[in-house]
This record gives sequence, C-alpha cells and structure tokens, in this order.
Amino acid sequence: MVSLAVGSGLALALAFPPYGQIWLAVPAVAVFLYSARQAGWTAGLGFGLGFFGLLFPWLGELGLIAVLPLVIVQSLFSAAYGALVKWGARRTDLVWLGSVAMGWGVMELARERIPLGGFPWGMLGYTVGPIDPLRHAAQWIGASGWSVVLAGLAAALVLLLLDRRREPVAALAAVIGLLAAGGAVFDPAPTGPEVSVAIVQGSEPCLGYHCPGERREIYQSHLDLTRSLRPGATRLVVWAEGSTGFDADPILDPAVGTAIGEEARRLGAWMIVGGDRPVSDREWINANVVFAPDGEIVGEYRKRHPVPFGEYIPARPLFDWIPALAAVPRDMIRGERASVVDMDFGRVGSVISFEGSFSRYLRDTANQGAEVLVTATSQSSYPLSPASDQFLAITRLRSAELSRDIVQAAVTGRSGFVTEGGELAATTGLGTAEVLEGTVRLSDRRTLYALVGDWVQWLSLIGLGWLFVAAREHRGRVPGVEA
Repeated sequence: MVSLAVGSGLALALAFPPYGQIWLAVPAVAVFLYSARQAGWTAGLGFGLGFFGLLFPWLGELGLIAVLPLVIVQSLFSAAYGALVKWGARRTDLVWLGSVAMGWGVMELARERIPLGGFPWGMLGYTVGPIDPLRHAAQWIGASGWSVVLAGLAAALVLLLLDRRREPVAALAAVIGLLAAGGAVFDPAPTGPEVSVAIVQGSEPCLGYHCPGERREIYQSHLDLTRSLRPGATRLVVWAEGSTGFDADPILDPAVGTAIGEEARRLGAWMIVGGDRPVSDREWINANVVFAPDGEIVGEYRKRHPVPFGEYIPARPLFDWIPALAAVPRDMIRGERASVVDMDFGRVGSVISFEGSFSRYLRDTANQGAEVLVTATSQSSYPLSPASDQFLAITRLRSAELSRDIVQAAVTGRSGFVTEGGELAATTGLGTAEVLEGTVRLSDRRTLYALVGDWVQWLSLIGLGWLFVAAREHRGRVPGVEA
C-alpha cells in the first residue's frame, strides 16, 4: 500500500507543469486515498515524498540542503492527513467522505501558513487552471476551494469502487457542473480601460550561479533593453526583482537612479524597478521602486514575506554550522503593508517573488484598490527549471480569484502577461534577454473571493472539528450523517 501511495504522489506531480497531465489529478488522489484507508500515515508519508520530490526537484540546484528538508516537512502534512483518512475509514461512508474532503482543505490551510510562514506550492486546486470555466469559478471559491471539491470527488470515486455507491459521485459531479456553468456565464475578466505595458527581462551574465560584477551587468542589460522602447509606446515599464541593487541601486547610487529616471522621462512612462538594497552588514531590503514619467521616485513597495533560508536565516545562531548558509549573510527587513500607487491611468499594486504564490498578499493588494497587479520575481537561482511555469500556473488562479490582470516579470525565468481571468497571453523564453510588450485591462471589481478569502478552507476546519467532537462523544457514530 505504501508503494501504491508513492506512485500516486508521482502521478499527481505529473498534473502540474512542466508535465501538465491535469487529467491525472483526481485519479491520483483517489488511489492515494484508497491506500491510506488501510496504511494511514505511512501511505501519507509515501505519497508526500513522491509528490513533493517530483514537484520541485529544481530546488536541488541550490543543493540537497535546500530540497530535502522542504520535501520532508511538506510530507509530514500528508502523513498526518493519511492518518485522518484511516480514522475516517472506521466511520460511516459519509463521515469518511466529509472528513477526507475537509481534511484536504485543512491540510492545505496549514501548509500555507506553517512552518515559517508556509509554502503554498502544489495545491490541488491549481490543476483546474487550464480549464477556463473551472478556473473562472475561482472568483467564488478560490484555488483553495477547488482543492476541497476535487478531494471530495476523489473520495467519492473510492466509495464507488468499494461500495458501488453512485450518489456521492453524482453529488460531486453536480457541484462541479454548477461551478463550471457559473464560470462559463460569469467571466472574471477585467473590463476596464486598456493599458500598454512593457516587461523588460534583462537576464544575467552567469545563469544559475553568482559571478563578479553580475548585478551591475544585470542593471545595464535592463537599461539597454529599455532604451530600445519607443517614446509614447507604453504607459508602464516593469523591471523584475533584483534588476538593480547593491552596487547598482537607484537609491544608493545617484547615477543609477538618474539613468532610470531619464528613461522614464524619455518614454513618458511609469516604471517599477526591483532592487536589493543593503542596509548594513546584517540587513537588507527587497523593494520595488516606482519612477513617475517625470523621472522622480514617487513610491516604494517592500517585500513582506521573505524566503526562509534564502532571504533570511531563522534563529541564525542555531544554523551557523551549515556552510551553505554562508551564502545568506544578511537578513531581509520585512515590509509592513501593501502599497498601491496612483498612476495617471489607474492604480497599480505590486508584490515580490515568493509572496506572489500566496493568495493573501495579492488579495490584500487588490483590496487596497489596485486595479492591475505586478509580480516581480528573479528566478536567478533556477533560471532554466520548471519553477517559472509552475509560478505562472499559480498566477493564473490568482488572476481569476481577484478579477485582475497580472504582469509577472522575471530577470531570468519566464515573464508574462496573465489576462482575461487567467489566460496566459504572452511569455518570454527562459534565460533570455528580451522585451515583452502587451496590454492589460484595469478592474475595480470585488469578487466574492476577494471579499472573504479562503472561506471554504475555514469552513472545512470548523466542519472537521465538529466531526471529531461528535465522533468522540458518540463513540465514532456521528448523529444525523450516518449512511
């Protein structure tokens, strides 16, 4: 049973980029649930090791010290979930189905928040991204809600196999059909004015590793590409995270700030420029600096969610013995709030890299009034890996959830425009130096998901808690829900 669970984890990973076999998602989870009914936490652990081990091996480019702890920690969540699946199997069929569906939502709720702020990669709901009506329904239930629905469908398929019970499958199919119909009729695509945008992807001189003078060369590449743009052709120019900084920072080096400001004036465009600014030998700031069309710096957004062990070292004295962590000598100072800038064409808000994979940061920025969103990322540690495609797949759901077009700019990864409720309009290549021009639409719409967030997850937490209490008080029998 454990080997079956490992195989199902590998199969689920194939539903995500770069493989994209989304049809495997629900059957893979069903096979896992079948094995976990008997093997419990060991099946959950095997499933997690298979799934996460295949989902992000690109982290291995940073060394085993980066990938192994993360895979193991994430697999512990699925191990706990496997124990829940086995617990529910000793109850009635409907109690089992409910505990499995809600338990999946609670598992992802925990994964998105702990430890160290969470890691949201690999949510089951992301697999609906390529299917327009299903993705559009995320405006009501979010990717997190789709996870619960798909886990429930997988559990219903197990009951159909074991007990030939058709009712749960029919009920879940009806729910999915209603969501799909709603998504087909009510499109979350923004309908406001169009805005021309240029993404400048400058790449770097030494892909996948650090080399002397690289930050200055990265900045110069972005500047040279920006100079290829025609005045008046674009309203907003976006440079990615880490396109400036340290010895080429627009705040610390007046020459850098002046050169970028001159381009803003020449183009008559707003510019968002990512930069890593050292504050001291121990601290630094990761920020998006905003230049107005007159060349002046008028705003700044500071990243709020640093990458553990990548942008800061938690409890640093405990880990000084690990040589690889010497590559992170400074800890990032966290930003405190969302930032939305009033530009002459509309309101623009941005987030930076890792935090763009969390719905809560983009949702917060949209709720602060942003009419278009920007995600600035670097991807320089794994420039030719599937990480960019997986990140863009996440962004597609964020766009549908919030009814916002999203500009995703990378230094070396794949940059792109996500428009029309999650359509991937255009992308750059991996590791290329190029300019991508396109249009986005403004939106001031407030979707249900924007208003209330991950309400399906929180209801799952309440419902699962009630099942536990009721089962304990009635020795495993839950009144009113027996089959």
